Amino acid sequence: MKTELERLLAAALTTLGEAGKLPPPEPGAIVVERTRDAKHGDFASNVALRLAKAAGRKPRDIAAEIIAALPPSTLVARAEIAGAGFINFHLNAQANLDELWRVLEAGANYGRGSEPGAGRKLLLEFVSANPTGPVHVGTGRQAAFGATLANLLEATGYAVHREYYINDAGRQMDILTASVWMRYLEACGETLAFPSNGYRGDYVRTLAAALHAAEGDAYRRAAAEVLAALPPDEPAGGDKDKYVDAIIERMRALLGEAGYRRVLDFSLAAMLEGIRNDLADFGVVFDRWYSERTLATSGAIDHALDVLRGQGRLYEKDGATWFRATEFGDDEDRVVVRANGEKTYFASDIAYHLEKRERGFDLLVDVLGADHHGYVARVRGGLIAMGQPADCLEAILIQFVSLWRGKEKIPMGKRDAQFVTLRQLRDEVGTDACRFFYLMRSHDQPLDFDLELAKSRSNENPVYYIQYAHARVSSVMKQLVAKGYRYDEPTARASLALLADPHEQAALTALARYPEVLRQAAVNRTPHSVAHYLRELAHAFHTWYNAAPFIVDDPALRNARLALALGVQQVVRNGLGILGVSAPETM
Repeated sequence: MKTELERLLAAALTTLGEAGKLPPPEPGAIVVERTRDAKHGDFASNVALRLAKAAGRKPRDIAAEIIAALPPSTLVARAEIAGAGFINFHLNAQANLDELWRVLEAGANYGRGSEPGAGRKLLLEFVSANPTGPVHVGTGRQAAFGATLANLLEATGYAVHREYYINDAGRQMDILTASVWMRYLEACGETLAFPSNGYRGDYVRTLAAALHAAEGDAYRRAAAEVLAALPPDEPAGGDKDKYVDAIIERMRALLGEAGYRRVLDFSLAAMLEGIRNDLADFGVVFDRWYSERTLATSGAIDHALDVLRGQGRLYEKDGATWFRATEFGDDEDRVVVRANGEKTYFASDIAYHLEKRERGFDLLVDVLGADHHGYVARVRGGLIAMGQPADCLEAILIQFVSLWRGKEKIPMGKRDAQFVTLRQLRDEVGTDACRFFYLMRSHDQPLDFDLELAKSRSNENPVYYIQYAHARVSSVMKQLVAKGYRYDEPTARASLALLADPHEQAALTALARYPEVLRQAAVNRTPHSVAHYLRELAHAFHTWYNAAPFIVDDPALRNARLALALGVQQVVRNGLGILGVSAPETM
């Protein structure tokens, strides 16, 4: 409906523009919103106010001309001027009934369309957590958000490619490798001081045990040989990195590069398998898992640096190669190649994003942790420096998650092994509650995840409340058969005008909002608005269900009410599908 009203306004403005009565509207000037008060109609637009300054005329006069130029429409009963120059639209009584039938005819495709994506190729990178530990509840929020956003973008016309960037070439992988080796040596019977800056979770012991089972004592070295002349470990206020870095270098020296690489690759493969399985079981699947290592082996980093050099954006200082980042708003220039010839993380990051563009993607959307503000500006600057448009990169920062059990906040931190894994969370509250609760609040706000509420089977639990609406309709249809009736579609279609009760009208209005909600959620990157909408639709349905019987003797009224119930069920199922939540037939 909203899209149709926008089309009508656009047609009217085109007519007035061709007649020389109004200047062409700026992009985004045609805005149509639902009214909060039915006395003001069903929808309203402020387009006349937006055009007034450029036209040099009073908004009410412009609104009158727009209304007069509106093409004929079976959707609109009347349009009128309100306030300073708003245009209020009153829909025909049949409009919501026709929308109900569109729901029933379109089924699973209802709400899906080619706008605003219009076939544009979009690469959505999300999660991309370092493969140094299991997926935890904080990363789970990024996974739920990214997977749902991908569904939304696809539903609104984008060609979406889902990608996970594997940080398998950095220092954190070295620390994980050293941590696994130290635990492996313990499994071999050696006694060592485990680094305070190592990864301390039980999963590291599991990896070490698997390595020992696969390789025996092949990588065993005496503790005295490993620890000889190492600097002290200083966990309290000292340089914690010095000790673990010395272990990494000692490991390379004692095992040789081949042995070191074997332990690293073994650890990486095991961690990635666990991450893939955890995410797949959570309903999160990627089109590609992109290895950071391949950027170097494929020549992508050198290519990006050549592009920057050709643009005059690099210079040499102190033996290193620097990117002129300050020319693009950064607070300092950035090293891309260190004096020892090693490429930096930043070089890899900008090479990866250039490579995305060169694969033909129009828009790059990165879903990142809340601490990536500076990172985004630097990468965008790199893209601009390499000749790419500034608006090709969009970054969405996801705020942190706090897990609560009653009034107790659960501590979390990957390095010191104080965290709850996503799998543990799913085992306790279920995948559906996990997905929905992650999406209940806007991504730019911290999330308090209430375990007790997520497990409860009550109307206070929003996912239960919504799923119960879907299951209730299934129950009604079973009762229908038990009473010797059947749903008759032709009778339902001919009798929809009987749905005149205020509760029925509220359900019809809520139902018709679904395509608008999807579109706006995709445009604004706000999956939580779909979750909120479904709760409102479920409330309208439950209120109606408690106020009126569905299975009545009058076949016309009975079938009309069943059609509305089935329409609600279909939209609930469609919306839950976008969120990655199941729609059960029974509860």
